[in-house]
Amino acid sequence: MALDHPGTLSGSLVTLDPLSLDHLEGLAAASSDGELWKLWYTTIPAPDEMETEIRRRLRLQDAGSMLPFTARRTDTGAIIGMTTFMNIDALTPRVEIGSTWNAASAQGTGTNPESKLLMLQHAFEVWGCSAVEFRTDHNNHQSRAAIARLGAKQDGILRAHLRPAAGYQRDTVVFSITEPEWAGVRLGLEHRLAKRLAA
Repeated sequence: MALDHPGTLSGSLVTLDPLSLDHLEGLAAASSDGELWKLWYTTIPAPDEMETEIRRRLRLQDAGSMLPFTARRTDTGAIIGMTTFMNIDALTPRVEIGSTWNAASAQGTGTNPESKLLMLQHAFEVWGCSAVEFRTDHNNHQSRAAIARLGAKQDGILRAHLRPAAGYQRDTVVFSITEPEWAGVRLGLEHRLAKRLAA
C-alpha cells in the first residue's frame, strides 16, 4: 500500500497544507517568532536557512521518506510552523509524526494537539497504520510532556542516538500510539479541543 500525501488536512484551529516554497516568507516569520532556532535541544531552521530546509523536506518527499506540511491558523491563515509524516513504512504500515515546530505565539493555543489529531486520524483511519511513533530529544522536556499529553506511551530511550551538534550526543525518547489505543486517544484529544473551543 502506498502512503501518498493526504493533501490539506483542515481543523477548527489549524490547517495543514502540503509544504511549498510559496510558504517561505511565512515560515521564516514563524521561526523568528520566539527566535526558535536558538534552542539548543531541538533543530529549527533560522529564517535565513528556511529555504534550504523547505527544499530538503521536498527532496525527502520526492524520495518517498517524508510527507511534509506547513501549519497555519485556520481563522487568520497565518503560517505558524511545520510538521511531517516521516520514517514511512508502507508495508506494516507505520509512520512517525515528527520534525514539528510551531511559532512561540502559537504554542498553548490548541493548534498543535489539533494538528496531531488530524494526522493521527489520517494515519489510523485512512492508511490503517498499526502504530504511529513520536521521537524527541531527552532534554526537550516541553516536547516530551506534550507527546505524553496526546496519550502516547513511552517505548524507550535510544542512548547516544544522534550527534546534532559538535560535542553533543542526543538521547532520543521514543513514544508510540498503537491502533488498539487510538479510539481512546482520539476521544481524549477531541475532549481537549472541545473545551478550548467552548472557552
